[in-house]
Amino acid sequence: MRDLYQRLALPPHATPQELQSAIAACQHSALKQDAEAVLAIPERREVYDSTHTTVSDIGRLRARLGLTHAAHWQGNVANDFSLPPDNAISRHDELVDRVSHAVTLYNRWWRFRGTWLFVATFGIGTCAGLAAGFALCMRLWAA
Repeated sequence: MRDLYQRLALPPHATPQELQSAIAACQHSALKQDAEAVLAIPERREVYDSTHTTVSDIGRLRARLGLTHAAHWQGNVANDFSLPPDNAISRHDELVDRVSHAVTLYNRWWRFRGTWLFVATFGIGTCAGLAAGFALCMRLWAA
């Protein structure tokens, strides 16, 4: 399937007037004939637009997965909906990285919890003992 919009250098939401002028200016006879048969008739254009959206989504999915056509298919009609591979990190990989980081932090806390629990208990006990001793000394000194 050809991407008629791409071949005519039009956006998919082009008006009928823009479409007619692009078809009239087209130099390629087979492309011009296909565009007149498909895009010039509103019912056929509606069906083509639905199919175009689906095939474009598939092309974006293939790009996200890093799938492209082999070298001998480049520039061919079969390559109209292909996009260059998308090397950005996928949402799944991003979430896996975040969960791995959280697990690492949890494991680090779990490993040192005994030390931190001892330090916290000792610190709280020391502060409570000093406060009680200070209060007792103040009471004895005031009496």
